[in-house]
Amino acid sequence: MKESLRKLAPEFAGARILGAAVVALGVLCSSAWPQASSPEHPSIVVQGQTYTPHSIWARNMGTKEDQSEQYPPHKIIDNLYYVGTKTLSSFLIVTPAGNILIDSTYERNVPTIKKSVEQLGFKFSDIKILLGNHAHGDHMQGDAMVKELTGAKVIVMAEDVPALKAMKSGDKEHPIDQIIHDGDSVSLGGVTLLAHLTPGHTHGATAWTTKAKEGGKTYDVVFFTSLRSPVPITPEVADELTRSFKIVPTIACDVPLGDHPAQFGLWEKYPKVQKGKPNPYIDKPGCKLEAEIEEGMFHAILEEQKASQ
Repeated sequence: MKESLRKLAPEFAGARILGAAVVALGVLCSSAWPQASSPEHPSIVVQGQTYTPHSIWARNMGTKEDQSEQYPPHKIIDNLYYVGTKTLSSFLIVTPAGNILIDSTYERNVPTIKKSVEQLGFKFSDIKILLGNHAHGDHMQGDAMVKELTGAKVIVMAEDVPALKAMKSGDKEHPIDQIIHDGDSVSLGGVTLLAHLTPGHTHGATAWTTKAKEGGKTYDVVFFTSLRSPVPITPEVADELTRSFKIVPTIACDVPLGDHPAQFGLWEKYPKVQKGKPNPYIDKPGCKLEAEIEEGMFHAILEEQKASQ
């Protein structure tokens, strides 16, 4: 794969210097996703819906108010609960030995997440492990505050350590208690999560998988990380995303989740949650949709870059 990307390298030549600057800016300003003004081109159509880089970004992030507005906390399946905001996901996994939180989002949202956890009848202080999907501020800036409030162990993917160390809120250093690698697992109270390195959006972007039970059946739950392409795409990122787009379809999935609610249809599924009815979050056909959108956009951006040389 690396050899094939070396052959493609001339197609990226005009973007290399700018791409390096974008990456550097992303590390220095990781408290917010650096592409707040993603372009309106190229466009792709997936399952009858038209997407541009900007429309995907706007769908994911919404307004500043959307990013902080509490979304009704609720059970997704088994011991897994949604405790995030309208456009930024946060998940609580409850175990007999304490709880696991995935994605703290922005620091300003930590009180909202705490409120959601407590409204579900759980103690925020029972969070023992804090995980994240990728090192951008809208998903992991709140880690320091969560650790202050709970003492939770912060476990991070090795490839995201540099970006996390650069991610500070005020004078707080970003906590890192344990560094893991692709294929490592995290366990607590009979629950095990497996880390799948799916880089591109960040170098350490991670999809987490676990099992959940409902109605006598066991389901594969996947917390997908974003696969959204930066603009421009550098050769290094192209290599990473090419790898990730091959890995993601191989991950066993029945319940697709993601770091933004729009990536897994939260707003459409939650109103359908009713006792005695099929669980809308069990959605095997939806497991590949977001990757299909992002891979299509990835190739469209590469083609546009090639045409501009």
